[in-house]
Amino acid sequence: MAIRRDADDRPVLLDARRSAAAVCYNCGEGQLFVFYDVPRVPVHSCLLLPTREEALDFPTGRLRLAFCRACGFISNLLFDPDLLDYSESYEETQGFSPRFRAFARDLASRLVDKYDLHRKDVLEIGCGKGEFLALLCELGDNRGVGIDPSYVEGRLQSQAASRMTFIRDFYSEKYSHLTGDFIVCRHTLEHIQPTRDFLQTVRRSLGARKDVTVFFEVPDVSRVLRDLAFWDVYYEHCSYFSLGSLARLFRSCGFHVLDLTTDFDDQYLLIEARPAEGPTGPVFPHEDDAEQLARDVDHFREHCARKLDGWKADLESFRERGQRPVVWGSGSKAVAYLTTLGVRDEIEYVVDINPFKHDMYLAGTGHRIVAPEFLREYRPDAVIVMNPIYCDEIAQQLSEMGVSAQLIPV
Repeated sequence: MAIRRDADDRPVLLDARRSAAAVCYNCGEGQLFVFYDVPRVPVHSCLLLPTREEALDFPTGRLRLAFCRACGFISNLLFDPDLLDYSESYEETQGFSPRFRAFARDLASRLVDKYDLHRKDVLEIGCGKGEFLALLCELGDNRGVGIDPSYVEGRLQSQAASRMTFIRDFYSEKYSHLTGDFIVCRHTLEHIQPTRDFLQTVRRSLGARKDVTVFFEVPDVSRVLRDLAFWDVYYEHCSYFSLGSLARLFRSCGFHVLDLTTDFDDQYLLIEARPAEGPTGPVFPHEDDAEQLARDVDHFREHCARKLDGWKADLESFRERGQRPVVWGSGSKAVAYLTTLGVRDEIEYVVDINPFKHDMYLAGTGHRIVAPEFLREYRPDAVIVMNPIYCDEIAQQLSEMGVSAQLIPV
């Protein structure tokens, strides 16, 4: 059984044995099985809303996750891209976290060294605010082009600014002439439904060139399933990958996979590849994950309801004891956590270190986003941390502010 909500917005069970009338966007097969269903979720998690009223009235869509038994790909069958608005108001950056900045810098340094990216041309598809492209250009004296509709002109400060060009648009065949020596695409593929079409567009842009390396980074759905991390399932993410399904997609689109691994506490999948003449075979043992992935899907389907009930009980316990919890992290995880649980006044505030989010409101629930300094006066009893990897830096900030609160990682 899988989760959905009834007319009163309560989680109920859904029979997941039926096959979905759709074709897998990754492999073209039709072996899709629905295992998770939530009727009303905000269609955006990272748009900044200036008033609580706008946040509460924010458009919603439906989540219906289906698993392809042929290739392991997971997708939202009811995803509608026309509901989305990736604009300058889209605030996705994680660059204000010291932990994340260290990860990004280390990753950029490894890529520069591994592929001798010095005085080369780099293209980043889905560059966000441009921080990672700037790192690559700074560390290797490279030239860069970034494409993203949410790029904000004038916000990025970089010593490589004169060597970078940004295009506020979606990547498509229109930009197939922009290839360079290295192509980066981080946390963008999961926002795209026709994944195979998208990757084939990238492959066609390279033509007969075999010397261009492409690097993609996406969330790892295997961890989401195993950890019952319902807060990592939201409308903007219409496509979910495991190591195997990601590698199979690249191979089927004419790439030779050079490296395939996880990083950032195994939350992210990293794949490096180069063009090949045609489909290539498996190389890495951990690509063979189809059976395990099917078991992980069953685990999520069978136990997610219990996870939801446990969190509801914890929040109710705070209320009964007169205690005040806050959520730390106002990104997509927080929106999914709060909306899936139907949280309203059980939690008053959401904390974020990103100053561009302060005094804005979360889509769907209308929670106000506050700066960490707000907690000096508010004195919360508990801080629910939406990503455990940040616990150490959050604990340090709380200590420096003299705030004593229980840290509860999701």
